[in-house]
Amino acid sequence: MNENVFRVRFWGVRGSLPVSGAEFQQYGGNTICIEMQVGQHRLLFDAGSGLMPAGQTLRQEGVNDFNLFFSHCHYDHIIGLPYFSALFDPHATVTLWSGHMAGRMSTRQIIGEFMRPPWFPVEPDICRASLNARDFRAGDVLEPYADVSIKTGKLFHPGGAIGYRVEWGGRAVAMITDTEHHPGTLDPIVLELIENCDLFIYDCTYTDDEMARHVGYGHSSWQQAVRLAKSANAKRIACIHHSPLRTDSALNAIDMAAKAQFPGTFVARDGQIIDV
Repeated sequence: MNENVFRVRFWGVRGSLPVSGAEFQQYGGNTICIEMQVGQHRLLFDAGSGLMPAGQTLRQEGVNDFNLFFSHCHYDHIIGLPYFSALFDPHATVTLWSGHMAGRMSTRQIIGEFMRPPWFPVEPDICRASLNARDFRAGDVLEPYADVSIKTGKLFHPGGAIGYRVEWGGRAVAMITDTEHHPGTLDPIVLELIENCDLFIYDCTYTDDEMARHVGYGHSSWQQAVRLAKSANAKRIACIHHSPLRTDSALNAIDMAAKAQFPGTFVARDGQIIDV
């Protein structure tokens, strides 16, 4: 293994609901799950339906130590958790992190409420992995490993959400999903998380034209991603959390329009790998 690698792998990039069909082949239909490989460590962000193929592949690669960070616990971001194969591997260690419900519900309570009848046939005590739950508050700096620093920030989303900035080996990747912007303003918390980062992963559910019809939904646009990146000197933008109504042809059009405004932009797709 290349110990100097900082690699991002997109296992799920869709928002709200998994989709399938002929019009969703190019970009895929799994909901949010993003892997960051930093040297020998594997970090996972969100447990959407993309977590199932991620878990299968990582198990084949011999990975048995996982840190999984939740942006929040709406269905599309946790639906893959019960199908994460590492949870049932007695040789695996899985640490789950959350901060969006700080002071209201612990990470362990979140998982216990989700994985139980009648919504799921079994409870977390069936898991054979060494399962750990870690709570934090927005603004905390997390250190899952001695050489990995993860800055956190509060996002604007119903029920709360957390943005992350992963720093390792002199490089930085920020994941900012499920946040709503106010027209004409740039969120100072987001700007701080993405400042000078090598890759800025952002919630691009809507276009600017669509935002007025979705006030309060808690999502943003690709145009706002460009504005933020230019202001914060981010090097590249990965657009994620695609609307379940957004077809391949529509995403291709967004990809072209965004590149015209910021050449380092791309619309992320399931299975895509980016080396930072």
